[in-house]
Amino acid sequence: MNKVITTSKAPAAVGPYSLAIQAGNMLFSSGQLGLNPETGAMPEGVEAQTRQSLATIQAILDEAGFAKSDVVKTTVFIRDMNDFAAVNAIYADFFGDIKPARSCVEVARLPRDGLVEIEFVAVKA
Repeated sequence: MNKVITTSKAPAAVGPYSLAIQAGNMLFSSGQLGLNPETGAMPEGVEAQTRQSLATIQAILDEAGFAKSDVVKTTVFIRDMNDFAAVNAIYADFFGDIKPARSCVEVARLPRDGLVEIEFVAVKA
């Protein structure tokens, strides 16, 4: 049976979807924008939005009882590939020695005019 993951440490979904779904030993997240969960506001700049997106991912992992080391795949959506280096540096700092498989794509537009959105898949061994 699938379990819907919610936490007050993450912003509410901005559409008809779940923050994350746990299916057995697997956890699937929706894309996480850089929204501040307390205010619902989008911080200025790609660096601040990336940090907030990753903080939300950490909150989801914590709520579901998973660790960063359980993350096996991420997809990073950025509005401008010129921001790749900045996003990549913050992402690398967040994951450290953990190196999940990753795709990074430039998109025309993100919800709420976000600059970055990150989703993940995690698996508990």
